[in-house]
Amino acid sequence: MSPLITPEELATLDGVTVLDVRWRLGGPPGVESYQEGHIPGAVFCDLDADLASPPGPDGRHPLPSPDAFQSAMRRLGVSGSRPVVVYDEADSTSAARAWWTLRYFGHGDVRVLDGGLRAWAQAGLPVVKETAAVTPGDFTAVPGGMPVLDAERAADLAGSGVLLDARAAERYRGEVEPVDPVAGHIPGAVSAPTGQNVEPGGRFHARDFLRERFNTLGAVDGVPVGAYCGSGVTAAHEVLALEVAGIPAALYVGSWSNWVADPTRPVATG
Repeated sequence: MSPLITPEELATLDGVTVLDVRWRLGGPPGVESYQEGHIPGAVFCDLDADLASPPGPDGRHPLPSPDAFQSAMRRLGVSGSRPVVVYDEADSTSAARAWWTLRYFGHGDVRVLDGGLRAWAQAGLPVVKETAAVTPGDFTAVPGGMPVLDAERAADLAGSGVLLDARAAERYRGEVEPVDPVAGHIPGAVSAPTGQNVEPGGRFHARDFLRERFNTLGAVDGVPVGAYCGSGVTAAHEVLALEVAGIPAALYVGSWSNWVADPTRPVATG
């Protein structure tokens, strides 16, 4: 089953939980966008509060504990027996974090609305302002459903396999760093900006296009692949794009914000 779903496919589904995961680094709060209009029946999922624990040495968006994530998902109406569809404004950057986290904690039927709310509206489908009534779900969080990396394994993978850096190229090169205290990248990592996974309108490129892109970067059959970004959000988008391409990959959840928390770890630039 593809991890993506089209607006037309979603419109025909019954018995599905829909999560609105709009979020932008630095704001404004995604809930404001939700209140201005969302897919009928969708419930707002707060990336910072529901899909991460508070920032610290583990990074700016560490994984939530199983108990915290389970509680959040039940509050949002998620059940293990019901399919879940997640979306954001258009390019799936934040929706992918919800997809990945639900998959990591054991939900077996999660898809991302390709093109997000923009594609939904462009298809002529309804957008409403009414807050959806939620029936609490029964989801049970069991960690381990998706492969993960810590700093040590990310460093090893950069030498023994392919470690993709999903940030913008200028951040990878160390020319700018708008968020974290140190600029640069993990030595041996390969620049693979997330923005190149999608078309200008926000939909993912076709499977063959993505497969060729990642193959060119060294992510070929038989080679272990991982991804990181600033804090584990856009890297989840990279893992999603890799899955669309048929390439399994691990996520370094702590990403650069965890890597630079230890001043003894090496930093490369250029």
